[in-house]
Amino acid sequence: QKLLLFGSPEARVRSPWSSTDEEFEGAVKNLERRHRETESDFVKEEIMNLYMRRHVCPKCRGARLKEEALAVLVGGRSIREVAGFSVKDAVRFFDALELDPKNKAIARQILKEIGARLSFLSNVGLDYLTLDRESQTLAGGEAQRIHLATQIGSGLMGVLYVLDEPSIGLHQRDNRRLLDTLTRLRDLGNTLVVVEHDEETIRSADWIVDLGPGAGEAGGEIVAQGTLPDILAEKRSLTGRYLEGRLKIPPRTPRKPGKKSIEILGASQFNLKNIDVRIPLGLNVCVTGVSGSGKSTLIQEILYKSLAQKLHNSKDLPGKAREIRGFEHLDKVIVVDQSPIGRTPRSNPATYTGAWAPIREIFSLTQESKRKGYQPGRFSFNVKGGRCENCQGDGTIKIAMQFLSDVYVKCEVCHGKRFNEETLTVRYKGRNIAEVLDLPVSEALGFFAAVPQIQRTLKTLDEVGLGYIRLGQPATTLSGGEAQRVKLATELSRRATGRTLYLLDEPTTGLHFADVQKLLDVLHRLVDSGNSVIVIEHNLDVIKTADYIIDMGPEGGDQGGEIVAAGPPEAVMKDPRSHTGRFLKKALS
Repeated sequence: QKLLLFGSPEARVRSPWSSTDEEFEGAVKNLERRHRETESDFVKEEIMNLYMRRHVCPKCRGARLKEEALAVLVGGRSIREVAGFSVKDAVRFFDALELDPKNKAIARQILKEIGARLSFLSNVGLDYLTLDRESQTLAGGEAQRIHLATQIGSGLMGVLYVLDEPSIGLHQRDNRRLLDTLTRLRDLGNTLVVVEHDEETIRSADWIVDLGPGAGEAGGEIVAQGTLPDILAEKRSLTGRYLEGRLKIPPRTPRKPGKKSIEILGASQFNLKNIDVRIPLGLNVCVTGVSGSGKSTLIQEILYKSLAQKLHNSKDLPGKAREIRGFEHLDKVIVVDQSPIGRTPRSNPATYTGAWAPIREIFSLTQESKRKGYQPGRFSFNVKGGRCENCQGDGTIKIAMQFLSDVYVKCEVCHGKRFNEETLTVRYKGRNIAEVLDLPVSEALGFFAAVPQIQRTLKTLDEVGLGYIRLGQPATTLSGGEAQRVKLATELSRRATGRTLYLLDEPTTGLHFADVQKLLDVLHRLVDSGNSVIVIEHNLDVIKTADYIIDMGPEGGDQGGEIVAAGPPEAVMKDPRSHTGRFLKKALS
């Protein structure tokens, strides 16, 4: 075993491609070398996720510095201790810092800069973050707000800022602070263009541009532009109808909890205060709370990793908890996030949902295919034979740019059709394989009406509001919300076991009011099939339609990590300690 894992200079092997014996390096050394030498981020990530695990350095215990550096104290604290403070605690520490007159004079300008920068982070709703938080662990909205805080500190004028969904991951209570920060940037003499679906952000804008009227090919027009009254007056504007209240997402009557549940006992990872949580199964459960209150730690770090380890033999170590009960009620746990459904243009909705295999089967059964001896593999763009070899079935050629993002150009041989001329001569109902891939889902429904296997999959895609996307649309061109709904449609088209737990973290990111309604319909259909859904969310439309709410807080960081309220929406909104309850009361009134 040791020889296989770590190799040996004495062990010599001859590779099939070599004429001489070479030292056997062993599996571990081979992975270490490949991780060190590869220029591919994908390969590094795969090796890291599958075969490596991080451990705290035994010498510095995670401090990263030598003992000499850690021996220097300011206000009785080392730099390691100060870096471990949350922004809120750091503000208190530096405000209370007492120095002798000489050091005070030296540090005056430094302390002023530290205070200003901490204040900027606090104003954009990030006072719960610790100063030493790794950037790769930040959510998209958090990273964007840190950049925003940096810009406020620069004091620049005459700058055009473009922000994409800055309210991601922000509780309603903290939203006002973010909007005040944006207003301050504008008042300095800057212009802000914000792409946003948040109602409060839209209402506070000076000028609104509403695109539509639909999505995909049904969109691409300016439906309305102007001030808020102009948008409300435009009858074609779907956004205006929701803002005015003519269209709204109605609350639902909560389902009653059954006897089955998952219990997390003694959860104490990060800021969690040794809490016990009961999550009823067979319901749509919403986990809420102010930013940094411990929602993702409880659900992603503890619950998901524990279930994945137990049900799927995952290697990821779960967060700290004394015990988790209720495993026996589930047979699988699935995270439905907004990550892409594939990394290359060859991945598309047809391949991901499983509709592609029967489509290829149909083409192989045509008279033309039988005459030429074509098998289903002939109609695959992943293997040689039927695909265009110039682009290897991508339809595009990737041009690597050394210091910029890669550029994709249409293949000049197949003109984006992905297949060679011989394959394209085969037709089913008058269309070749490339033309079928170019069909929108809504049109493909009628085209494959006589094929139940394909029809069922396409019907679920259409029902989740994706009738406009094309069967062969490259995965790299789908938005996060579209990718998420493709995954949900795939789950809906499978036969329900009634023992699946679905986890979603901020699924409404990037979704319009109308899209949120479609997402909620899908989630409730999953629950109606006997499954369980847990959603981490700040969106009030999602919260008010949940069967059961777990509200965490009361604040973020070290002042959070507790269960503030739990129960149906009506019970949570009556709890005086719940910030979520306060906003939920307005939403339900």
